[in-house]
Amino acid sequence: MFKSTTCIAAGLAAMVATSAAAEGELNIYSSRHYDTDERLYSDFEDATGITINRIEGKADELIARMEAEGVNSPADILLTVDTSRLERAKNAGVLQTIDSAVLEERIPSNLQDSDNQWFGFSQRARIIFYNKDAVAEPPQTYADLADPKYKGQLCIRSSTNVYNQTLLASIIENAGSEAAKTWAEGVVANMARDPQGGDTDQLRGVVSGECDLAVSNTYYFARAIRKDVDGVSAERDVIGWVFPDQDGNGAHVNLSGGGVAANAPHKDNAIKFLEYLASDQAQQYFSAGNDEYPTVKGVAVSESVAELGDFKADDVDLSAVAKNLPEAQKTFNEVGWK
Repeated sequence: MFKSTTCIAAGLAAMVATSAAAEGELNIYSSRHYDTDERLYSDFEDATGITINRIEGKADELIARMEAEGVNSPADILLTVDTSRLERAKNAGVLQTIDSAVLEERIPSNLQDSDNQWFGFSQRARIIFYNKDAVAEPPQTYADLADPKYKGQLCIRSSTNVYNQTLLASIIENAGSEAAKTWAEGVVANMARDPQGGDTDQLRGVVSGECDLAVSNTYYFARAIRKDVDGVSAERDVIGWVFPDQDGNGAHVNLSGGGVAANAPHKDNAIKFLEYLASDQAQQYFSAGNDEYPTVKGVAVSESVAELGDFKADDVDLSAVAKNLPEAQKTFNEVGWK
């Protein structure tokens, strides 16, 4: 259960070296495209004296680059979003198993790789949004999204979107292949339009009246609470939301996370950085800076995230979910989810 708290942890945890005289550098390959992450890097540098060098790009491009660089890769860490990409990096052989008692203790077991090759550091719940003026009885479960009574009402992203891929992979894990395929068929039948745009565009569709229902990650809406987002913030009062399956498995969450590169030249510094991301200070900043949920229990969430309310999260093992990703994409193709 995610609950907001009033206490905000201060200072780096003892897991991170606090000596400003520490030496060395750290090379991070990151597909996180958030300017607010600058604070994470600068705080770590100030606390440890370790200099961070970054290469940013799309996840698949960075993974391919690490593969091509092989043993000569300068990468120490890969940071990316969604379980699907973390698992893709693992399967490509560009990550390594690490031993960290800190990460084992701090990160819940269902939010880390079974072989300790990747760890989740922030979460986004994938939930249902609806137009309060148009929908008197919004769906309460993911299964409800396939109910024919919502025919022609739903806006949702394409089947190539990693968030949707992981959602369907989790349904496969929880309910089985046949139920997942039936669900996907029902969702396609209920679409108000062909899939298009990103999560914010689905929210804009609810505001504009193009659709009555939408599926989006929580942090896109929380961001519209915290600051102006064109086409959402000004009319956000018309948008209601439902954390699905609160009487069942709980709402699906996907991860932003990372791991140590297979050929990391600065492995010790890489592990220190991942342990820093699991500190209370960094965990609180994921929420304050980018409207995400911490993965470490008990860490405060920002006001924008807290406004969404408490919810029960699906505690399915995301490492197991990741193994269903190829089947999820095959299912999307079979039911004609564009």
